Amino acid sequence: MDHASHSSRSDAASCDPFATTRWSVVVAARGSGDESAAALEDLCQAYWYPIYAYIRRRSRDIHEAQDLTQAFFGQILEQRTIAAADQQRGRFRAFLLTACRRFLINESERTGAAKRGGGRRVLSLDFELGESRYGTQAVDTENPERIYEQQWALTLLGRVLERLQHEMTSKGKSDQFDVLKVFLSGTPRDGSLAAAAGQLGMSEGAAKVAAHRMRQRYRELLRGEIAATLADPSETEDEIRSLFAVLGG
Repeated sequence: MDHASHSSRSDAASCDPFATTRWSVVVAARGSGDESAAALEDLCQAYWYPIYAYIRRRSRDIHEAQDLTQAFFGQILEQRTIAAADQQRGRFRAFLLTACRRFLINESERTGAAKRGGGRRVLSLDFELGESRYGTQAVDTENPERIYEQQWALTLLGRVLERLQHEMTSKGKSDQFDVLKVFLSGTPRDGSLAAAAGQLGMSEGAAKVAAHRMRQRYRELLRGEIAATLADPSETEDEIRSLFAVLGG
């Protein structure tokens, strides 16, 4: 990547830290090219934690899980696995899990962390935060695949909420976000909207409109975030149903 294109990409990122990165870009290029490489790295950086939770449940050992996670993403960023995963490339979620399973099978034949990740690119991963999150969220099932799917859904929803917060804060509406975010999941309980309106110094009707607009924007951002992980955006509704089924099941 030349300096000009790298600078342009960095400037864009600084203007919008939540700029959409699309899996379709990676799939279309079959993992080759500067734009595809940058998109793949951004996606891995955004969704590394579900893989860590999956490996952590399988390995049980913290340090081994960290070594394996870093080595796995190092291999992915070498872009040697994109073209080979034809049946799973449609959804980044499925691609990552399939690639990780294959990686762990190969790694089981090796011994010692020194053999892992040598010469590979390294992602900057906050394992301290990841381990803290694992301890509080990944305790309801022994099934690594189930943990992966749950943590993928939670990671995606967390990214959507962060993006909504960023948008509202940039518009001077951080107070509205803080007070009204509890209404994103459904209809307010009796009296709760009036209390929120009082906190914000607005009428109950105005608070109701603001909460409705927040929910609408949240849904738009959710669809956009999910579509960005799909090679075919027409599968967005199906993916939404799958993710919420995982959380509700």
